[in-house]
Amino acid sequence: MNSTFTGSGVALVTPFNPDFTIDFDALRKLVRYQIENGTDFLVVQGTTGESPTLTQEEKVEVLQTVIDENKGRLKIVYGVGGNNTREVGEKLKKIPAGVDGVLSVSPYYNKPTQEGIISHFSYLASCTKLPIILYNVPGRTGSNMLPSTTLKLAEVPNIVAVKEASGNMEQIMEIIRLKPEGFVVLSGDDALTMPLIAAGADGVISVVANAFPKLFGEMVQASLEESLPIARKAHYDLLHITKLFFEEGNPGGVKVSLSEQGIMNEAMRLPLFPVSADLRKRIQVETKRILNK
Repeated sequence: MNSTFTGSGVALVTPFNPDFTIDFDALRKLVRYQIENGTDFLVVQGTTGESPTLTQEEKVEVLQTVIDENKGRLKIVYGVGGNNTREVGEKLKKIPAGVDGVLSVSPYYNKPTQEGIISHFSYLASCTKLPIILYNVPGRTGSNMLPSTTLKLAEVPNIVAVKEASGNMEQIMEIIRLKPEGFVVLSGDDALTMPLIAAGADGVISVVANAFPKLFGEMVQASLEESLPIARKAHYDLLHITKLFFEEGNPGGVKVSLSEQGIMNEAMRLPLFPVSADLRKRIQVETKRILNK
């Protein structure tokens, strides 16, 4: 099974109203913003979408809203992961039409062995015909999915890609070096996207591109085309605000920038909390600088 999930993917944030209900109008506006500015595919209900704080019913409502607004224009990836393998498998069996792929995080908190991770994802692959993107993010899960594990799972026909957010360039390059043809490697760290594509990765699932889809997408495309001077310039244009977005956790920073652009307000559900006044001001200043270039 070939993957179409290459280039600039965006992990969509979930907009909330001041009363913390979901702002579906702002969500539609965000989807249109991505479509109109060159994003290649959308990721719904990843951690950036504050998925741990949404009920299952809300997650489905968000997904259906994105599907409806997208109207088949971009590929849609739906985040379905967890540390209860059979429960995740049951959720996979109920994914509605309009979803093109699944992003599934390596099991968190209970810290399985590498054999446990392989068995987990192999079982999930048996529960759906949709292509699956593995997600390795040790900083959140508490365990690292080793290159040998990823490469073993790449042999499963409908496991088509990995989102790598280990931050370990050597590890990711080992996957790129040994992966089978057609298996896609995506950056899970915005700041490493350009160097990783230069090393042979195929794209990114980005937080920053929520706010700057055009510039970020141009950086990704230039990197893929090996136009490194263009890619490098965009990379450094975005590097400072990338750092600011993650300074006090995600997605508080990127929501400030989206608020500055009139797309949504900054509300997040507890335990996430708005960024400090000092950081908000710095993000606003940097947002204006980038938009006015």
